[in-house]
Amino acid sequence: MNYKIKKLITNWRVILLALFIIVSLVAIHPTLSKGAAVRSVLANSSASIAGIPQPKPNVQPVAREKILSISNKPVTDVEDYYKLLSATELNRTFTIKTTKASYRITKSSEDIGLRVYEAPSTNIRKGLDLQGGTRVLLQPEVKLNSFDVSVLIDNMKERLNVYGLSDLTVREANDLPPPLGTGSQYIVVEIAGATEEEVKDLLAKQGKFEAKIGNKTVFKGGQDIVYVARSANEAGIDPSAGCGQDNSRWFCSFRFSITLSQEAAQRQADATRDLAVVYDSVSGRSDYLSEKLELYLDDAKVDELNIGADLKGQAVTQIAISGSGSGANEQDAIFNSLQSMKRLQTILITGSLPVKLSIVKTDSISPVLGEGFVKNAILMSLLAIAAVAITVGIRYRKLMIAIPILITMLSEVIILLGVAAFIGWNIDLAAIAGILVAIGTGVDDQIVITDETLKGETANVYNWKEKVKRAFLIIMLAYLTVVVAMIPLIFAGAGLLKGFAITTIIGVTIGVFVTRPAYSAFVEIMLK
Repeated sequence: MNYKIKKLITNWRVILLALFIIVSLVAIHPTLSKGAAVRSVLANSSASIAGIPQPKPNVQPVAREKILSISNKPVTDVEDYYKLLSATELNRTFTIKTTKASYRITKSSEDIGLRVYEAPSTNIRKGLDLQGGTRVLLQPEVKLNSFDVSVLIDNMKERLNVYGLSDLTVREANDLPPPLGTGSQYIVVEIAGATEEEVKDLLAKQGKFEAKIGNKTVFKGGQDIVYVARSANEAGIDPSAGCGQDNSRWFCSFRFSITLSQEAAQRQADATRDLAVVYDSVSGRSDYLSEKLELYLDDAKVDELNIGADLKGQAVTQIAISGSGSGANEQDAIFNSLQSMKRLQTILITGSLPVKLSIVKTDSISPVLGEGFVKNAILMSLLAIAAVAITVGIRYRKLMIAIPILITMLSEVIILLGVAAFIGWNIDLAAIAGILVAIGTGVDDQIVITDETLKGETANVYNWKEKVKRAFLIIMLAYLTVVVAMIPLIFAGAGLLKGFAITTIIGVTIGVFVTRPAYSAFVEIMLK
């Protein structure tokens, strides 16, 4: 027996399974985290003015900024946060300590602009079904090409971020797979922790971009902006300014150009005619005018740019847009600078995109209902696993077979959740259904392996290998059938079944190429 165990744990298929489990646990990153995590920060709120940053949507859940205390009183959950906040008097300054920094906030109103939720204990992202929020299905009034769709999605993300909604997903969806055409075109917006009224109000707005010098509007998105340069030879890091270091931080300048209409160019000439030229202490040159070009999206200022001195009083249509980004090192500064440039280009382009969206459908789920879904999903999963364990135990009446099947089944769940955490895939009710399907097909395949290898009385090495080969032929055919059946569901219902289809495909793929070979190694070594 000791020889068999040693041979089993040194088998490459078992080692591969163990490595996948370890990497998955690292990706899931289970913790005993406490506190209230910051979901979003409203623009121009007390929290925003105090310097609390808007959470980045792609950050791992356990890495999100968490509130640890308010006025030195510990915050262990969301209830503590709201209780301590309500106990703080209006117009009083207090301290919020988080996992990133401490902030001095003046409570100018009952709502300081923070949206919080229970601090996540893993990197598994919960979908709207499980955490609450709103899903909106939108349809463009005209057919858009891939570039216009990309621009539209960037614009919608920018608009929603301006309003303090960062925990969101905006994606394109079609109701037909690519070989059959695209069918109807949709945009799906999913926002965690937002009410249906808030989302519909934001998405129903037409969208307004304005550029101002002082209090004068010089051009607007739409007919005023004829062209925005985006190609590599027209936009990027400014070769004349480049990157430089100031104390411990690096700064890089970017540049690109836009083309204005003649009317917009004349308005800009009128607005800059009486402006003074100022000396730039950084560049050492008199490069800029005394007023800046301020960019507004839906009446909220999103950025401001310097105006070149050579544009004073000139009705020019070619405008050079410049800006900068910073970072701890040169590479970070270049990356942040290019990201800032892309953000500005997106604002300028989307302002000129004449597309209207109609709301086809909205779904809103309360956080309380989502919490109930989580509990029910966990209960159903445990009952399914228990039912499978009992059935397998009755079928074989051997713990030597039943326990490894159960372990393999749990391994598939861990690896699948690890993959989801690694790629940032949201686990919703559809995805949980996909996990259960993957578990079911996994157990079925393990039973096939067990039955194929145990039947008959011959037990030489050649026959055992032949039996495993026969079992895997059946498994591969079943695997291909499942994958082919799931592909249409990725596009069905405007992609709303995508979670189920993708999770099922990933689950059965993990099973066929990782867990099934490990289980077959166990059968070959331990049951001979």
